[in-house]
Amino acid sequence: MQDRIESELDVLIAKLPPHVQEPLRQREDIDQLLEVVLDLGRFPEARFLGENVYLNEQEVTQDEIQHTIDLIGQFGEDNRAGIERTLHRISAIRNRAGQIIGLTLRVGRAVYGTIRVIEDLILTGQSVLLLGKPGVGKTTMLREVARVLADSANRRVIVVDTSNEIAGDGDIPHPAIGKSRRMQVASPLAQHAVMIEAVENHMPEVIIIDEIGTEQDANAARTIAERGVQLVATAHGNTLDNLIMNPTLSDLVGGVQSVTLGDIEARRRRTQKTVLERRAPPTFDVLVEIQTWNRVVVHADVSDTVDRILRGINVTPELRTLEDSGVVTKSRSVVKSAIANGHGPQHSTPPSRAEEAPIERAEELEPEPVNVTHIMPYGVNKGKLQQVVRITRAPVEVVDNINKADLLLTTKNYYRRKTHALQVAEQKGKPVYVLRRNTSPQIEQFIQAVTRRSGTSKNSPVIDVAVSEAEDAASRIQSGEHEVELNPQGAYIRHLQHEVAENHGLASSSSGKDPSRHVVFYHR
Repeated sequence: MQDRIESELDVLIAKLPPHVQEPLRQREDIDQLLEVVLDLGRFPEARFLGENVYLNEQEVTQDEIQHTIDLIGQFGEDNRAGIERTLHRISAIRNRAGQIIGLTLRVGRAVYGTIRVIEDLILTGQSVLLLGKPGVGKTTMLREVARVLADSANRRVIVVDTSNEIAGDGDIPHPAIGKSRRMQVASPLAQHAVMIEAVENHMPEVIIIDEIGTEQDANAARTIAERGVQLVATAHGNTLDNLIMNPTLSDLVGGVQSVTLGDIEARRRRTQKTVLERRAPPTFDVLVEIQTWNRVVVHADVSDTVDRILRGINVTPELRTLEDSGVVTKSRSVVKSAIANGHGPQHSTPPSRAEEAPIERAEELEPEPVNVTHIMPYGVNKGKLQQVVRITRAPVEVVDNINKADLLLTTKNYYRRKTHALQVAEQKGKPVYVLRRNTSPQIEQFIQAVTRRSGTSKNSPVIDVAVSEAEDAASRIQSGEHEVELNPQGAYIRHLQHEVAENHGLASSSSGKDPSRHVVFYHR
């Protein structure tokens, strides 16, 4: 393999002017070469890992640039070209007349083992977005993802290769992507169309895309994810905060909308009435911020993390480091978001400088047991509920029998009628949860609350949510607040909340009419 890498590097060097080739070949650290820059009237420059050097003091001429162009071939609409059967990429800079006056020759390498730090995430089948600045190694990692999923996991993988950067130039894909199939794109503007075509024509289990950069690409990515296809893609950016506030790409993590809260909800959240909230379920389940080739920050639950960031709550992403020994170490870091509802901008602490928890060995971390929640919809759109469960991959099963259900989910209109089904549910001790609106965002918020707080408890998840809210209210009263209003609940759950108040030595009462009847905590 090392011989192949060296031979591919020789192919690139052979395209350079003679006075540039010789200084490069004499370098002992040639294996650290990242790219060579040829600009008209300037000294040729080589960029290595950690330093930039001039190769000689002979200015680059137009004839030398043209000589290199003739050896490379035609450039596409994106001003990029490649060398057949290699991973190298050549990018052009043109003057106003369209003449090429500068070249960037980037070295492409197939580096095996680059995804060890996130391999467990890739193999789960979840959609993963790789985020990082240019040159950090996103494409190299993406190339390895394609090979591992196709060869090791034996999945049907299609690479949408817009600039032939993943699988190399020419009609035959580079061996670095393994058994993955490659679809080329005639123009960067057509990338979104090829993404959809890949799903419709070739029955992939996984689609891999480099550089999602337009609104059309983002929409196509959402369409693919909603069809049940695993999506692994890259985008430019340093942190999740950057992506949330990017108007073009924010839809990848659910999008952002301005919402006006009611007085009660605003007081409960202790924020202003107009806040930012996530608009829809995120396209990607997991987001990875690539800091260096062996150091990443993992947001394992994008929807929960985005919700926390928009509310100004600190997040604790997972910091992973690939040691020289090949062992992956994991730690937690507290990161303050720069986006905060009602609290003004806050200083964002980079994960690399954040306070870290003690490091744990990756092999020692065991997955938490999952408790499946059985939900019976009554008056709630069953199709919407099933779609949200499928997209969020929540541990939820939709059932039609109240005896099999852990809870009943209904709407205001149906709850007001007090139908026989609702009476049966309450008689059997099945909690009834009332949605304000029969919409996908409302259903998704409910599912997230249930799965986030239920954990491994054998009790009803809605009871857990309501009791947790009551415990939080009791703490706020004991901390000095005069009165705290809880969310509307059914009679059975209100009874449990009254018991929480009693256990804490507090007074409580029920206020309002169904379905808005709720419990209020206060001092005796």
